[in-house]
Amino acid sequence: MEKYIYLDNNATTQMAPEVKAIMRENEDLYGNASSMHALGRMAESGIAWAREEVRKLIGADYANEIFFTSGATEGNNTVFNTFRDLIDDGAKKDRILLSDVEHPASIETAKYLKKKGYKVDFIPVDRIGMLDMDKYRAMIGADVALVSVMVANNESGVIQPVKEVARIAKEYGAYMHADATQAIGKIPVDVNDLGVDYLSLSGHKFYGPKGVGALYIRRSAPRTPYLHGGHQEGGERAGTYNTQAIIGLGKASELARLGVDEERKYLWKLREKLKNGIAERIEDITFNGSMDYDTALPGTLDVSFEAAEGESILLYLDLEGIEVSTGSACATGSLEPSYVLLASGLDVELAHGSIRFSFGRYNTEEEVDTVLEKLPPIIRKIRNMSTRKV
Repeated sequence: MEKYIYLDNNATTQMAPEVKAIMRENEDLYGNASSMHALGRMAESGIAWAREEVRKLIGADYANEIFFTSGATEGNNTVFNTFRDLIDDGAKKDRILLSDVEHPASIETAKYLKKKGYKVDFIPVDRIGMLDMDKYRAMIGADVALVSVMVANNESGVIQPVKEVARIAKEYGAYMHADATQAIGKIPVDVNDLGVDYLSLSGHKFYGPKGVGALYIRRSAPRTPYLHGGHQEGGERAGTYNTQAIIGLGKASELARLGVDEERKYLWKLREKLKNGIAERIEDITFNGSMDYDTALPGTLDVSFEAAEGESILLYLDLEGIEVSTGSACATGSLEPSYVLLASGLDVELAHGSIRFSFGRYNTEEEVDTVLEKLPPIIRKIRNMSTRKV
């Protein structure tokens, strides 16, 4: 396979060698983990080990607060579905709050509920994409059942003040959900420190397999099955266990827990090298999100290039074997700028010209040097062809 410089780790990561190895070791563990015979018990043992690793990763008190899912999309939907059911059953608290910049797995679910007549309100963010705490305090009330805010944004990399959001939610008797998909393995994430009742994650974002994730539900929090059927996960999530993938998730969780501090420092070093290099070589740029170590994901750098379309930059970089993502999404022939960047007040044209570089543990400083060599002439070329001039 051709060698690529892969800088799209926020979209997905490659599986760690250790994860691949443990999945291969267990490829013959074909017994149904719900069966009582020996092969079933062997599979269940592997799943129990993985559950414990996820528990330790996020600091949960009990292993039975961890529920395996197909990923954070299912986890987020499960949480919103739970409160939809409570509201349908006549709960006095009948309003849901979430930020303007949540992942589509939450945003689109919330929009669907709002369309169906449920009370859903979106909390604005400030210029860097941080939750506007004053507006949040003004919006919350005794009628709020659930507050949902991501730990860190997948586009801007901004780390949200979830701990303070949760503290305020508790003052009003609301439950707190955090989507930690982008944060796991990059910064410490502890459910008790954050004070959350629900937390979602996906294995493929931290070097585990795709199609598997976990949802943390605190024992005291309400829960409603999103998938009905068999008795798996204590009757809370039906479906035959994907044993190999779950074990892979367990190994990825172990690696993330043991290596988070070192990884955070390393990814920040790569990010800063790229940021400083771009600033030195290219004019008329805007760095989006936070530039502060404490409030920015270490491996995420979102940059807007004036008079240069993000899609053109992406495609030219791709021709050089450099893989990145753009803040715009092309769908059915129309081009829409990133709603995350627009929510923070970024100009539409700059939002169209945004590129997200997202590092992972297998990237190197030499790769950053290559990007800094290839990127400036690409920007010059695109600007020379552009009808918009800087």
